[in-house]
Amino acid sequence: MHINFPLLLVLAVAVSGFLALLDLLWFGPRRRRALAAYDRAVDIPDPTTVERMEKEPLLIEYGKSFFPVLLVVLVLRSFLVEPFQIPSGSMKPTLEVGDFILVNKFAYGIRLPVLDMKVIPVNDPQRGDVMVFRYPNDPRINYIKRVVGLPGDTVRYAGKQLIINGERVPLEPVRLEKDDEVPAGHPLYSRAEAEIFEEKLGDVEHLIRQKSLSGAPAAKEWQVPEGHYFMMGDNRDNSNDSRYWNSEEMPRELWGMVPDNYIVGKAFAIWMHWPEPKLSNLPSFSRIALIH
Repeated sequence: MHINFPLLLVLAVAVSGFLALLDLLWFGPRRRRALAAYDRAVDIPDPTTVERMEKEPLLIEYGKSFFPVLLVVLVLRSFLVEPFQIPSGSMKPTLEVGDFILVNKFAYGIRLPVLDMKVIPVNDPQRGDVMVFRYPNDPRINYIKRVVGLPGDTVRYAGKQLIINGERVPLEPVRLEKDDEVPAGHPLYSRAEAEIFEEKLGDVEHLIRQKSLSGAPAAKEWQVPEGHYFMMGDNRDNSNDSRYWNSEEMPRELWGMVPDNYIVGKAFAIWMHWPEPKLSNLPSFSRIALIH
């Protein structure tokens, strides 16, 4: 079950704001008139009676108390910064499972909450950006990947080599490490290794991960249409990304692409790491860093 938190937050702000406005325009003046009439009718007002007459209805009191808090949360979350947790290893080694990240909500334009309509253009996604977006096959789910293809690009992936507009994306080997995604007891556990490369996408230099035992997928090429983006995970052999989004359940124009109106924001920092299971692990701040 997916909860539409932005919609619930907007509704909570609307209801609490309506209650606060109702008190300002109706219940508040009514209480003050009743209190003034009581003062005129008695020589010495009874403090208990005055306190009872001044007391706000419980629903109004809650509405007025929660409205400013909910409004601040709505503004911060919708237009400035939103926190996310990384649930999978598709962006290793850049992002690890259990990382808590911050996403800039205005980097690619100011959008109305719930409607996701861009009202103030700011910047467009750039090649190499780490971006959070709604998964085209199920827009209720947020995904995070790296922007590889921009509108108008031709993207080709062959022999584990990324080629954009006919040019091979530079790769430099960095290190060889144990593949921690292969469980102990697996027949190939002792031979399972992962190669870490430095890749340069546009002006962004970052690390990617390739499994030594995974064969290269069949070569494939994509043309990125206007208003869309081609996304890939840094964990190239273990990422559900634009290379594989060709389900018959999604519109053909979305096959492999993320439309502009599905963009959530630009990931820019890791602020905490809390691995699973959380009940037996403590949060750590050792991975605090900017995301490249």
